Amino acid sequence: MLISRLLRGAYSVMADKFNVVFVLGGPGAGKGTQCAKIVEKFGFVHLSAGDLLREERAKPGSEYGELIENHIKNGTIVPVEITCSLLERAMKESGKNDFLIDGFPRNQNNLEGWNNQMGNKVNLKFVLFFNCPLEVCTQRCLDRGAAGSGRSDDNIESLKKRFDTYMNATMPIINHYEGQGLVHKMDASQGPDEIFAEVEKLFS
Repeated sequence: MLISRLLRGAYSVMADKFNVVFVLGGPGAGKGTQCAKIVEKFGFVHLSAGDLLREERAKPGSEYGELIENHIKNGTIVPVEITCSLLERAMKESGKNDFLIDGFPRNQNNLEGWNNQMGNKVNLKFVLFFNCPLEVCTQRCLDRGAAGSGRSDDNIESLKKRFDTYMNATMPIINHYEGQGLVHKMDASQGPDEIFAEVEKLFS
């Protein structure tokens, strides 16, 4: 009797947690494209840490807006506590339970902040890693920029910095989760439909 009550209690605690899949990969690896397909087919909510920060910065009267603006202007990293707060708020406001978090955690500070602030509030299902050769990613970003993506960082100078950050700061995070058996690696050099055929198997 006691055991069944405890099990029910444990299940209810787990059920109250948000289900999260981290989506990581280099610039141009196709994270956004695949997230859109997952949202359409499986009903996940797609959250981008970068988009949330940009939206918060633009919001009139935001308690974080000025601070975010100063960090972006100075090329410094927004405190992870703010990023986690924005992610948590978006998760609660969505009314849903299943989330793709795209482009996060990007570095050790992100990882530690997430674990401290959100570790006991979420059930991390796995990490979806889009692995793509540097030259393919670079060409995709340059093509995207030439087609009028509106992104000021889709140019060769910015891409070099973004790839350096990715290799030096984000790859160690992917390796960390790989050590925990949580990483599902996709060959992201293929076409979007071929990649999604593999992705689909994880969510079905």
